Amino acid sequence: MKDFLINLLGRDSVLDSAMQLAPYREDYSEAEPVDPAVVAMVSETAQVQAIVRQAGKVGTAITPRVAGTNVGGLAIASPGGVILDLSRMNRIHELNETDMYAVIEPGVTQQQMKDYLAEREVPLTLGFSLAPPHTSVFANALLGGLTNRSLKYGDQTQWISGLEIVLSDGSLARTGSWALEGALPFAQVPFPALAGLFVGWAGTTGIATRMAFQLWPKHRLNRRLFILTYSAHGTFESVRRLVRREFCDDIGGLSWPSAKMMLGVKHPHPEPSPGEPTFIVYVDLTADIDEEMALKERMLNDVLKGMRKEGEQIEEPLDIKMLLKVNPAMSPFAEFPTDLEFLTNHGGGGLSWVGTYGPLSRFEAGIEAGTEIMVRHKFAPMIVARPMRGGHYGVLRFVETFDKEDQADVERVKLVNAELLHMCSKLGFVMYKTPSWAWEKMKSSIDPGMLGLMRNVKQTLDPHGIFNPGKLGL
Repeated sequence: MKDFLINLLGRDSVLDSAMQLAPYREDYSEAEPVDPAVVAMVSETAQVQAIVRQAGKVGTAITPRVAGTNVGGLAIASPGGVILDLSRMNRIHELNETDMYAVIEPGVTQQQMKDYLAEREVPLTLGFSLAPPHTSVFANALLGGLTNRSLKYGDQTQWISGLEIVLSDGSLARTGSWALEGALPFAQVPFPALAGLFVGWAGTTGIATRMAFQLWPKHRLNRRLFILTYSAHGTFESVRRLVRREFCDDIGGLSWPSAKMMLGVKHPHPEPSPGEPTFIVYVDLTADIDEEMALKERMLNDVLKGMRKEGEQIEEPLDIKMLLKVNPAMSPFAEFPTDLEFLTNHGGGGLSWVGTYGPLSRFEAGIEAGTEIMVRHKFAPMIVARPMRGGHYGVLRFVETFDKEDQADVERVKLVNAELLHMCSKLGFVMYKTPSWAWEKMKSSIDPGMLGLMRNVKQTLDPHGIFNPGKLGL
């Protein structure tokens, strides 16, 4: 396979030395490192097609990868397999301001897309995840990731209006309205929503090479406010009430240990100190005129006043601009995309989480149980929670940092994550960006008909078993 890749791509685009392969053998998480046989740096869709055809003939596994920041091993190669590095495929092919979409390749980063819109003074924006600026917009969408626009518009899979896919025989297929000759990629409908055969599958059914995804209006005025809360019920009852009022662009909650790490405390104590807040909630408001912003601020304060009347301790909202003057360490939350270095650059190198989607009605139960589990395993309970898609579901994520060189620490992460996943599953939360270990643990609880259908889809779309094998436990 290596000789084929060199002939196709050129020697400089094929990586095979130990030094070159080292960055590709692992990610932030506790997933076991695997050395790929070779890394292919592709820059054109035709190259991807040729590699897929050859891999099918010789039975070589292919794992797609862009930034490699996924937590859970989804972009780690199968033993002896090929990493298909898509980061050079970073072209923005189309921007349609009127119909509010862009067509991009996998290597387009969050920062690149933001700069592209700003340079052209286009009054549109995309949603930003809390991943670093150099991460892929494309990969986050394919894996069902969230952004700071998810309260209004859901996880980013719901923004995909069309995909271009390299299938197992090397042919190309387009989904959605894009499938009609001459049509714009305005939506998945009214064709069958076949993008779903490739979304959430972690590259196990085909290789996506282009995506049409939706953009959203950018407003003149923006405010990011932070609110200290002192109980899980006060936090999330406030969130549920704010969601129903439909005036917030984004709402997110960080447990107090997460906030302390952001403020420079490297190893918060697992047990809270007396008088400390429970959560810090941030709220994004946007408007086009001052009167609209003032009304939204009044609506926010009305909800918080109502909660205080019911006995909840909730502080007055604090503007991020004022907080930055007091403590510049808050700067990662001033503007997105951002790099949360307290998670990615803490010295030990390890970052893991159990991130789930589930009902807002069960947030308090999940937080109470998850806090007990993390404290028992001697982890500070770093928790991220936020509503999505108008409050129809939300994110509940438990995060750990650890020392990747300390095997005991790695094993402790595996134990706490397994227990957190079991707890979340019992409450009806479903892990997203699901790593292989989690699929294996969830199998006994997943509807057998669903599993059978997934196996049939995988077999049909990947008859040679070359697309990122093993990643869904199928």
